[in-house]
Amino acid sequence: MANNTQHPTAHLAEVAGVFLRLGFTAFGGPAAHIAMMRAELVERRKWVTQAQFIDLLGIANVIPGPTSTELCIYLGYLRAGWPGLILGGVCFILPAMGIVLALAWAYVTYGQLPQVGWLFYGIQPVVVAIVAQAIWSLGRAILKDAWAIAAAIAVVGLYLLGVNVLVLLFGMAIVLGGGRLLAKGQSAKPLAALLPLGLMHGVPAAIASVAGAVSLGALFLTFLKFGAVIYGSGYVLLAFLRTDLVQNLGWLTDRQLLDAIAVGQFTPGPLFTTATFIGYVLGGLPGALLATLGIFLPSFAYIALIHRVAARLRGSPVTSALLDGVNVAAIGLMAGVLAQLTQNALVDPLTAAIAVVSLAILARFKPNSVWLILAGAVIGALRHLLFAA
Repeated sequence: MANNTQHPTAHLAEVAGVFLRLGFTAFGGPAAHIAMMRAELVERRKWVTQAQFIDLLGIANVIPGPTSTELCIYLGYLRAGWPGLILGGVCFILPAMGIVLALAWAYVTYGQLPQVGWLFYGIQPVVVAIVAQAIWSLGRAILKDAWAIAAAIAVVGLYLLGVNVLVLLFGMAIVLGGGRLLAKGQSAKPLAALLPLGLMHGVPAAIASVAGAVSLGALFLTFLKFGAVIYGSGYVLLAFLRTDLVQNLGWLTDRQLLDAIAVGQFTPGPLFTTATFIGYVLGGLPGALLATLGIFLPSFAYIALIHRVAARLRGSPVTSALLDGVNVAAIGLMAGVLAQLTQNALVDPLTAAIAVVSLAILARFKPNSVWLILAGAVIGALRHLLFAA
């Protein structure tokens, strides 16, 4: 991987510009974010190679926290060193945080969320096309043999059946990685070291939340816990939020929690900015800032800690086999998410046409996906105006 210490500080402006723009336009959840980063930073800007990007994705998948945000943090580090590590993540998070803050203010002030479903009518089919194109490109690099293809198909099926994301990631690392080591006549026993990592998902947080009235300190520690131990998508986050904030602490009602998750789903950027909304509802602006800091801080710490060994992972037969298995699982998970996105986004002939045309444009011309998202938003707005009239 690139030697980040040699990158000039002039790259900081580039890092800030790229991730701010992604923060404003990356709709559709982690799979879409990853697809947009791959198109922008591998194909257009060539910050890293396809193989390096795949390995970074594998690393981000096996540590807790929001995968796409951690990928931003890591890519920022590779481009501009330690300042880039911080700037990449912050610039990706800030736009979503600002939008969510505005929505939280409206929610607290008026008691409901604004109706903006029309906007996403045209955006969601474009997101489907972006993810599909990324899966095709990444899949050709990751799925190198029949076993990998079969394993990815199995991951898709198990994901759609509701199997835990972490089980699929670590399970595939052990099964496929171990199989490849055995096929080369090497021992697969070192992969057993992954089992304690897999159990992290079920280990209670080291920082205990104190039941009772909301305080800023308890709010920060609670969301710090979430950021330190949660793997997977916003749906995994939903389970943690409901258990702690609704059932155990009684800080939120189910209705408030669903509204918070809805905001995270239809705003761009990381889904974990749901924390900003909840923090504002519970503690105003200070609560929003502390909840956001708490849930994202572990991601910066994890990337800062792992970067020293990441460059050597491909040099070890064991960790190389592990990354192969995780990458196969990751492409399967992206395909599973694509199936869900397709079901929700392609609701009529017009949305299907938007997705097909967007995919054809991406495959033929490889444009910046931001323009396609803006075009989708315009189509959604025009349709809303026509039907409203």
